[in-house]
Amino acid sequence: MSTEKLFRIAITLKGLDGALQLVGGLVLMIVPASAVTGFAHAVVTRDLLGDPEGTLARHLELAAGHFVEGRTFAVVYLVAHGLIKLGLVWALARKVTRAYPVAAVVLSAFVVYEIFRAIHTHSLALPFFAALDVVIVVLVLREYRQLKRDRVAA
Repeated sequence: MSTEKLFRIAITLKGLDGALQLVGGLVLMIVPASAVTGFAHAVVTRDLLGDPEGTLARHLELAAGHFVEGRTFAVVYLVAHGLIKLGLVWALARKVTRAYPVAAVVLSAFVVYEIFRAIHTHSLALPFFAALDVVIVVLVLREYRQLKRDRVAA
């Protein structure tokens, strides 16, 4: 598979990721916090997780409480992250030369933040996304070099 094809696949995936983050942020903005805590309470009180005083029930209620506390951050983060990714994908798909270094810097900043958050939250997903972003940064830089070579040759 050519680097160009890998690059197209990577930016398509990044675009889908950005769209999902934007939609997720908008959904979080619309869903009332009371609905999340109410759902968690309903699951626990109906013994759907076993013992209402058990570990799993406590974790669900704790997670719902953390969601309520961090909701504004999550909404702003998801919407901003989604919009930035969609803008970068649009520019890269149209081969806007100036967008390549910007994309590399922005995605590298996302990697640093994802690693920082993973260390503090012990998330298993964030290191995976950071590694995926590193691969995309490498592909963006390779595509940028090739684009510059092609333009000099033309």
